[in-house]
Parts: sequence; C-alpha cells; structure tokens
Amino acid sequence: MTARPFMTSDGVKLALQERGQGHCHFIFQHGLCGAATQPAEVMPELDDIRLLTLECRGHGLSEAGKTEKFSIKQFADDVAEVIGEIGHPVILGGISMGAAISLRLAVTRPELIRALVVARPAWVTGHAPDNMKPNAFVGELLSNMSAKDAEEHFLNSAIARQLGAEAPDNLQTLKGFFHRAPQEVTAALLTRISADGPDIDRTQVRKIKAPTLVIGHEDDFIHPLSYAKDLAGLISHSELTIITSKTRDKVQYISDFQNALSQFLTKVCHAEASR
Repeated sequence: MTARPFMTSDGVKLALQERGQGHCHFIFQHGLCGAATQPAEVMPELDDIRLLTLECRGHGLSEAGKTEKFSIKQFADDVAEVIGEIGHPVILGGISMGAAISLRLAVTRPELIRALVVARPAWVTGHAPDNMKPNAFVGELLSNMSAKDAEEHFLNSAIARQLGAEAPDNLQTLKGFFHRAPQEVTAALLTRISADGPDIDRTQVRKIKAPTLVIGHEDDFIHPLSYAKDLAGLISHSELTIITSKTRDKVQYISDFQNALSQFLTKVCHAEASR
C-alpha cells in the first residue's frame, strides 16, 4: 500500500494507506494497536476496488495527538473526514475495533455508507465488554511498569493461561503489545479503547439499511462468534459468513476471508455500476 498524509480538522497528521485504482472505494479499518497491514493481508486483489485504510491516531505511521482523545467516536469522526474528502458514499468496513468504528458510522452517518463490512467484531453496542478485559489488563500493566516486567507479570497470569488454552492467537497478539512503541501510547490505547464502545444502541443497529457482510469465527475470546451472530441478527440486510479461525489454519483463514470479501464487494460494486 502507498501512504499519504491526511490532516484531521484538529491538526493531527494521520497516514491514509491506499491500494488499487478502482472506481469502487472501500475503506477497510484495522484493529486495536494494528495497522494497515492487517486489513491488507485479507483483502483480495479486485480490479474494481480502491482500498483505503486510515491508520487511526497512535497506529501505524499516524501521529498520536492527545491520548485523551483516543476513542472509537474520535476514530470514527476521522474516517468520516476522509469520506468527506472522497466526496461520495463508500463501502466501509473494519476488523475488530475497525468494525466498531464502521458500525458507529453506519448508525450515526448513514449517508456516508453504501455498504458495510463488520469483521470479527469485539463489540456489539456496549462499553467495556468482558472480552476486552485481556486488552485492558495489558494496558494497565504497561501503564505501571516496564515493558519487560509487564510482560513477565502477564505471562504468569490466569488470563494468559486461559487464552493459551482457549484462544492462542489472541495470546500471541497480546504478547506483541509488550514490544510495541511508544509504550505510553500503547498503554493509553489499550486502556481507553477497551473501556470504550461504539456508543450506539440495538434499536439504532436494527435501523441500518446498508447491505452488510458480517464475518466471524470460532476459537477467539476477544472476538466472540456470538457477537458476529448477534449483529447479523440485528441488521436486516446482512449476511453472516463463518470462516476458519487463525488458530486452526492461518492460510485457510486468509483464503476464507478473501473469498467472503471478494463475493460481497463484487456484488455491491456491480450493483452500483448497473444503476
């Protein structure tokens, strides 16, 4: 992907990553403490698609700005500014935190959205769900001790043992946070976003009219398949695709994810072109 700077209305310089020259714009947002490489890994090469990922404040090549501004609402507002620059509605989606950002915009700014992709959701509507406690715990440790001591404390915890048994891919992700820099930004992201939510309610989600793809899989404590099923049940024009988990087969996970996106995006883009 090719990065270009995007300046927010409050003066924070973010990185807008782009790939492809298609007429169909797809903004595909990363997860907490991730970067544009995460959605790019599972995105198929499609001639009609122009893929964009705005690396959120404190992520990837983007500046952090004031850490007290870290929130799903702020990240969603930043994405809305990108769509405003594009000048027309886009296909919007995301993985984990990116899914929460996308879901919020589908509710609060429906005029910006042509279609919606909610992949591996870590929230439905509420704040600080139990599945985010491991992220919050890591953030708390990083806020109060050195990265080395924090990692040692975490690896000896009951949470780490539980994830090792139930969701080893989640454990590997969390272990990576202890080696992410700057430490204070990582700690702020993990504590603030884990306590946050999309700040919408179930009645609002039921009113989403955009065609929606929901993707989930098993073997994932932080992204429960039950959340994907719940959202697919709430959104009337949705389809649920259950893919292979990374824990079981990383290669098949990527292939399944790409196939699901390819079918949905092709259908949406062709429907728009035929109008």
